[in-house]
Order: sequence, then C-alpha cells, then structure tokens
Amino acid sequence: MATAVIMPRQGQSVESCIITSWAKKVGDKVAKGDVLFSYETDKSAFDEVAEVEGTLLKILAAEGDDVPCLDIVCYIGAEGEDISALAGEKSDTPAPGAAPAAEAPAAAAPEREEVVSTASEADGERLKISPRAKNLALKTDADIGRVTPTGPEGRIIERDIVRALDAGFVTTSANTEAYLRGETPAVKEEAAAEAPAAVSAAPAVSAPAACGTGYTDVKLPQIRKVIAKSMHASLSEMAQLTFNSSFDATAIMNLRASLKAGGEAMGIGSITINDMIVFAAAKILKNHKDLNAHFLGDSMRYFDGVHMGIAVDTERGLMVPTVFDADRLSLAELAKASKEVIKEAQAGTISPDKLKGASFTVSNLGPTGIESFTPVINPPQTGILGVCSLTRRVKEVNGAAVFYPCIPLSLTFDHRALDGAPAARFLHELCTALENFELLLVK
Repeated sequence: MATAVIMPRQGQSVESCIITSWAKKVGDKVAKGDVLFSYETDKSAFDEVAEVEGTLLKILAAEGDDVPCLDIVCYIGAEGEDISALAGEKSDTPAPGAAPAAEAPAAAAPEREEVVSTASEADGERLKISPRAKNLALKTDADIGRVTPTGPEGRIIERDIVRALDAGFVTTSANTEAYLRGETPAVKEEAAAEAPAAVSAAPAVSAPAACGTGYTDVKLPQIRKVIAKSMHASLSEMAQLTFNSSFDATAIMNLRASLKAGGEAMGIGSITINDMIVFAAAKILKNHKDLNAHFLGDSMRYFDGVHMGIAVDTERGLMVPTVFDADRLSLAELAKASKEVIKEAQAGTISPDKLKGASFTVSNLGPTGIESFTPVINPPQTGILGVCSLTRRVKEVNGAAVFYPCIPLSLTFDHRALDGAPAARFLHELCTALENFELLLVK
C-alpha cells in the first residue's frame, strides 16, 4: 500500500510551510534517505527525506505552495500502483460524497478551512481567518486590524496573530469581536490605511526603461521577507537610541589564551571572546530588568531568566537562535549551548521554537572588521548589544603612553521602555565586568 508523505510541523507556532523545490518528480525511484522536496518556514529551511523506498506516484503540492502542516504532500508506493482510492479518502473525509472532485483540495484539511466574516453589505469585503487564529484572537483580544495575513489567499493564520501579540497589537474584546463580525469600520479603516505601507516597496521592483535590459529579477525567499518586515517594523515603531562605549580586553584575552593552552586537557571546549561577552551580558542583565524584557505597548513583560538571542549570519539570511536561561549556565556550558544553536542555524536544521523567545540579543560584527555600528532591536525586545572589532588604543599609565587591546560595544535600547541613564549604567557595568572577568566567574 502506498505511503502518504505529510508536511512536518516544525515547531508549535508553525501552521504551514512553503515548498521551495522538488528533488524528485512523479515516476522517479525513491530510496530511503533521498531528499524528496525542500521547504521553508518563516524562519528557516529544511529538506524532507523519504522514510520508505518505492516510486513517487503523485505530488499534491507544487513549488511555491503554502502547505498546512500535517497535510499530505505526495504518495510513495509500488510502480503502477492505483492510489485513486487513497486520494478519494483524503478529499472525502470531511463529508463523503458532498463535494465534486474539483473541490477536493479545499476539503483536504477541514480544520484549516477559512472562516469568512462579512464586513458589510455595502462594500462586500470579507475577512479570511483560520479557526485557530480566530480562537486565539478572541482569547487574547488581538487587534485584527493590525495583523498581516501570511496564509494562502490572504488568510490570517495562527502565527499571524502570535506575531501581532508579540508586537503589542491588542485592543478591547468588543473591538476584536466586532471586527471579526465586520461591524467596526474604524478598525477596518486602520487596517486598510496600514496596508499600503506594508507593500509600498512593490512598485520599486519594476525597473525603468532607462535602466536597460541587463538585469535579473529574483524572488525573495520567505526568510528575507520576514527579516525585511521585522527590520522595518523595528525602526518605524520604536524610539531607538544607541550608546557606544568600549572596554580594555586585556583580561579576557589573557584568560582565553590560558583556556586555549590548558582547556582541552581539562575537558573544556573552545571558548571564544564572544562567548565571554555573552556570558558577562547574561550575568549583568539580571541587574537591569528593563533591558531583559519585552515592551508590549501598554505593559512590560519582565523575564525571570535571561534568554539570550545570538545573531547568526547564514546562507539564508540573518537568524537569531536563543540560548534559554543563559544566566544560569557556566561559561563552558554557555559556550557549548551557543555553538550548538549557531551550528543548527547555519545548517538550516534548527527548530523554529529555538528562534523565538529571546529577551535580549547580542550581535557580533567584530570578525568583519566593523569598528562601530548601530544594531537594530528585534521587537518586542527592549535592547540589543553590538560587539565591534578588536582594536588597539593608547592610554596613559604612570605618565607613559601604553597601548592596550580594546573592544567597542554598541547598545541600542528602546527609549519607550527605559531612559538613557539606566541604559548607560548597564553598559558601564558590563564594561567593568569584562575588564575584571575573573571576578565575574566567582560571583
């Protein structure tokens, strides 16, 4: 009997995945472990491999399709095997014989069928929203008018509501219910007013005739679209301010030299300068709750532990995996955990659940030679630390000019969440801790 291959669920918050390419076509032989197709979520990309051998009998989703998780994507079986009965069972499950064969795709996943609310008889507009998204919106009073749909055919799905809530887009219960019924023109108008801004960049894609004919248009991957939206939202909705400082890196460089010389013999893996900075930041953040928090519009969410986001440059774009409870880890444990999530992010195998939940982020551009930059906050976080390239500076010691290794740091913070003075105190305390790193280890 043929085996159905379903779209995996990559994380609890992922409702659907986009198929980017097929490695096999109908009629191809398939062995266990062969890549069938590649797909991506809004955060990462994956390959789906065959768990059985046989022949690829039928493909139910094309490249570019946004497929709900757990939906059947293809069938593998014996060459020439008749799977019409299986296909019929899939389409007739919601209501056997109730729908013509042409409507089978719409009935394939009844739990994800759109819920339509008529906005008004005058304009005939309707809202497309999945049942799970609707239920979550009603439970959380999400501001539907500020939600950006990412589901098939412009449907609002659960992850869209989650993102809106993370950004602090909430309203009253009455407004949410009214909007779902299509009875709140003010909310609807707000959403309509914001819609052009979300797609305002689209006209720029068309190249003027004066540009000539030597160009290539490449469709943006899903992760690039998400990064673009996130960066735009961050800069347009936040009151971001950046402070710059630096610290004498002599202490941590001496410690790293010692670790490289004797760490392997003691069973301690490689520990980098960045590991030490992340470690220090995690410890110091415990004293600065406003920077270890999420700004939710009319409230602040303070975290008991420090969930450290680490910005990683990958082939697919920027990813920020999270090391949870980083403040409770030793330096060696933190270094190991950081390397694991960085490796997974670069390989494209990281779970979407590890790409959310950070309370603060560290972004290190030091290896690229950058001496100063302005890191952009990942909302709803209230701060991000930028680490710059190691330089040599001069200071006066006992009347003599002495060169010392220096690492500049840039702290961007949300001025809505905290004032400049507490942000400055955090940066000063962090620099002091890094200059006296061995004392930090015994706290």
